Amino acid sequence: MALIAVFGAKFAHEGDKMDDQKAIEAIVARQFGSLNWTPDKPCEWNDFIADFLAGALLYPSARPAKSQTPDDFVLRMKGLAESRLHSFKEDVLGHQIFVFGNVAVAVAGCQITENDKEVSRGVEMMLLIKQEGRWRIVAQAWDMENDSKKLPSELIGL
Repeated sequence: MALIAVFGAKFAHEGDKMDDQKAIEAIVARQFGSLNWTPDKPCEWNDFIADFLAGALLYPSARPAKSQTPDDFVLRMKGLAESRLHSFKEDVLGHQIFVFGNVAVAVAGCQITENDKEVSRGVEMMLLIKQEGRWRIVAQAWDMENDSKKLPSELIGL
């Protein structure tokens, strides 16, 4: 009977881990899916912000590193959308998620298309915590690919 209890607990834990994995995959998809717009389709700014825990910080690829809140990031992007960035599309190329208890890291390779012509690729990393049964982003940072810094093959293709 004790053996059944041990295996039952192990399988329950594995099930919880799969639920966590799926919940974080949904956040990754929502983060990239919400930051898309065209002149005919507005961005889903509220969907983007909803996944962040209050006090979360973002670190864009520009150096020296300067943190900003999700709200500040959205204000900046809204300004660009209203001026010179008429369309913006982010596509996930591949991702990896690592979960340990109530902490997780999601790493995603992405392709960004600006104004339907300028294409770039980068890597975004999200630090998440699980609080009150829900995964939330507490920090996010990203960097862009260049000639000397290529995307890892593990983040290209699902």
